[in-house]
Amino acid sequence: MGRIQSIRGMNDLLPEASPLWQYLEGRVADLLKRYGYREIRFPIVEQTELFKRSIGEVTDIVEKEMYTFADRNGDSLTLRPEGTASCVRACDQNGLLHNQIQRLWYAGPMFRHERPQKGRLRQFHQIGVETFGMNGPDIDAELIAISARLWQDLGIDHALTLELNSIGSSECRGRYRQALIDYLSQFEAQLDADSQRRLHTNPMRILDSKVPETQALLADAPVLSDYLDEASRSHFDGLCARLDAIGVSYTFNPKLVRGLDYYGLTVFEWTTTALGAQGTVCAGGRYDGLVEQLGGKPTPAVGFAMGLERLVLLLQALEATPESEALADVYIMASGEAAEVQALAIAEKLRGQSDDLKVLLHCGGGSYKSQFKKADKSGASLAIILGEDELANGEVSVKDLRGQSEQQRVAIAELSQFISQFRAGQA
Repeated sequence: MGRIQSIRGMNDLLPEASPLWQYLEGRVADLLKRYGYREIRFPIVEQTELFKRSIGEVTDIVEKEMYTFADRNGDSLTLRPEGTASCVRACDQNGLLHNQIQRLWYAGPMFRHERPQKGRLRQFHQIGVETFGMNGPDIDAELIAISARLWQDLGIDHALTLELNSIGSSECRGRYRQALIDYLSQFEAQLDADSQRRLHTNPMRILDSKVPETQALLADAPVLSDYLDEASRSHFDGLCARLDAIGVSYTFNPKLVRGLDYYGLTVFEWTTTALGAQGTVCAGGRYDGLVEQLGGKPTPAVGFAMGLERLVLLLQALEATPESEALADVYIMASGEAAEVQALAIAEKLRGQSDDLKVLLHCGGGSYKSQFKKADKSGASLAIILGEDELANGEVSVKDLRGQSEQQRVAIAELSQFISQFRAGQA
């Protein structure tokens, strides 16, 4: 029988890569805590109807990309392709939205059956930030400020550009949608196949087409900003004024629409050219109608999501990754059954006495030569050796693996104090 391989586009995250992911996730979590955001967790599998009603049945995600299946009861279930709809469902179901303000975030895998490519997988990971109960441009500005501060914290702000637009109210978009259909209908035969299919179902997505010939046809197309009502203009102006006040630079992009049906008013993307073709690493916007669309009471809402795979690639491309940490501070080795038993006891005692001391205990036997090789590979700065002679005298031998000092004996009872002094000397 042959080996069983992972599913295409669903990758393993190996131990060598996980520290960078932990670093990134940790920085995001710490930053959001500083802004007063709380974590929420919800299931990976939801009823298919949740995504059809929220994302829109004529979007690529629902039409082509969702992992949907019938369970044993015949219910149609879907692996979540994005997090906003699930977050809304969880908040509404659990009574978090009634006359309340919520600032929330979540992290985890999402699933879309796309063609796998660098930075875009079928199982991919996002951190999402969602807010509810606030309808002014102030919370829109706060979310963009959070993302801008994250790029600064990570040292990658120079490689990211903020693109900003307002897509107005549903009434504005309705008028614009018809004007766009009227304009593009003249060139229907010249549009690419996807754009022809979208023309009468989701024409605003054509603005986001990556086909050069289609983009050329859009040069003289109606512009959405010309169709905004006074309330939409005022909201957008208020957002821009706040971003100007805090020094966040942005580019107005009238063709930015976002790919999900539930967005309205503010939409934004952080893009980079450092990964080759222009890529979006973080995007979001306002979705005031979604809670009601999913059966709840009208609730203003705005949020964003960032793709962790692309952010990891960006950190690597810009050489903004943290220095790799040693696997251990102390490596304990032993020779003989009795010494191995005592070594385990010493390791557990050291771990219990210090929360930040990384202790790696050699397991599996072997010669001192092979044990020293593993100690060196672990990155530990100190080796603790326990053999029959040391055991008989209630001592251990201690060797500085990174310095020039001689190996010495230390009483087991004084080992913790010795390690503390050794580490203090290294600091």
